[in-house]
Amino acid sequence: MALLAWSADGSLRRDAVPVADPPRDPCRARVRTCEGARCASLPARGRWAVLGALLVAVLVGGGWLRDAGAEPGKAPAPLRVIVISDLNESYGSTRYSDNVARAVGRIIDLRPALIINTGDMVAGQRLRPPLARSEIEGMWSAFHLAVTEPLTRAGLPMAVTPGNHDASSGQRFTLEREIYRQQWQARRPRVEFVDSEHYPFSYAFAVGRALFISLDATFVGPMSERERLWLSEVLARHGGQYAHRIVFGHVPLWPFASGRETDYLGDEKLEAILQEGRVDLVLSGHHHAYYPGAKDGVRYVSQACLGAAPRPLIGTPAHSERAITVLEIPQAGPIGVEAYRAPDYIEPIHRHALPARIVSRRAMLLRDDVVPEQPAESKK
Repeated sequence: MALLAWSADGSLRRDAVPVADPPRDPCRARVRTCEGARCASLPARGRWAVLGALLVAVLVGGGWLRDAGAEPGKAPAPLRVIVISDLNESYGSTRYSDNVARAVGRIIDLRPALIINTGDMVAGQRLRPPLARSEIEGMWSAFHLAVTEPLTRAGLPMAVTPGNHDASSGQRFTLEREIYRQQWQARRPRVEFVDSEHYPFSYAFAVGRALFISLDATFVGPMSERERLWLSEVLARHGGQYAHRIVFGHVPLWPFASGRETDYLGDEKLEAILQEGRVDLVLSGHHHAYYPGAKDGVRYVSQACLGAAPRPLIGTPAHSERAITVLEIPQAGPIGVEAYRAPDYIEPIHRHALPARIVSRRAMLLRDDVVPEQPAESKK
């Protein structure tokens, strides 16, 4: 019966006991024990036992028993994903605040299937004097000690995307960009990669019935034609195989925060690709303010920061609270999005406390709960 505690997507139900090995490994192990004459030499009862075990493993791995552990008439538990962003402090700093430590502890308690980090993990991009290799590597060592290593010990995969302070695409920061690549090539998350040629910058992977796509968005202004073409091809080739499509990057497509009104992509061609590719969520950082918005059929969620300098949302006086964002991704239907505030990350940030809309020079984002829900057929 322990097999039935596995989810086909490799995640665990909230009430399940963590399993150390992924569900396909037992299948491989049994295949190896049933090769050639050794299988034929087993007694009949033994052969049926081996074949039965193989059948169960294949059914679980293929999703046929996806809902076997659920209560009759009750939908399976959604896939839980936690999003964190902007954990850094001042230029060159190797210090991480208590807010970061408590967030990491809370994430471990919540046992998500995946953590997404939308960038600015370290505090690079200093112009004068530029940071030396030893300083940059020291910042990454401090980040891994505070964040990566506790999550890894807990068996929780983290998918990252570069922030401007991690790996700016500006010509003056090629060293920071190369060190970022080295740091994360050695720390690939245990997920099912769909396209990893340009990991850890632009890449795609799947968890359960959701496709996740990282964009290399560290600069203000429209993305390159190459990046847009790559995204369009990934969505066209793989998007239809999944119930949900989630794109994440650092700089947002549209502005959210005061003081960052000009720090956004503003890329209408990219917006059209997101719409045509039926993307459900676009997750971003950089603006240090939580807002669950929507525009023209796509939901855009800006993350609060965990590190320095929370910002007010456009048109509001108060700074956004530090928070983590929790996604609950169901087998079908809309994705649940809630932010939980520091210091304990237990109390939610209620939507009614956020403005009903954010209006900037280029776009108007509506709060996602005041947008009429689209018919299910339109998202197929």
